[in-house]
Amino acid sequence: MTLIQAVPPIPPPLPSIPVDPNLLLSRLSPGGIVMVVLLVTVAVTIVFWPIARALARRLEGRPGLTPAQQQDLEEMRHRLTEVDGLQQRVGELEERLDFAERLLAQSRETDRLPG
Repeated sequence: MTLIQAVPPIPPPLPSIPVDPNLLLSRLSPGGIVMVVLLVTVAVTIVFWPIARALARRLEGRPGLTPAQQQDLEEMRHRLTEVDGLQQRVGELEERLDFAERLLAQSRETDRLPG
């Protein structure tokens, strides 16, 4: 009986980095490095400023709505309660209409029957 030893597969080579940051930094002048750092700082500030403000508001416990938005929200709630009442009235009117149609249909059937 012979034992066959399996050779482990060779892993693929690591992908090369298309742009070497060290090479870029070595070619930039000190003024260029300062500009890159400033641009990155401005971009990060623009992106994260609204997130930081929202997080601070939440941590403070302040409501996120302005007084005008709060008033609009109350107005919408009031209108929704009115719509609920109107839906109930329309449902009742539908039932009454169905009842009236059935009564009319019954009276027409009795008129058609020979007496």
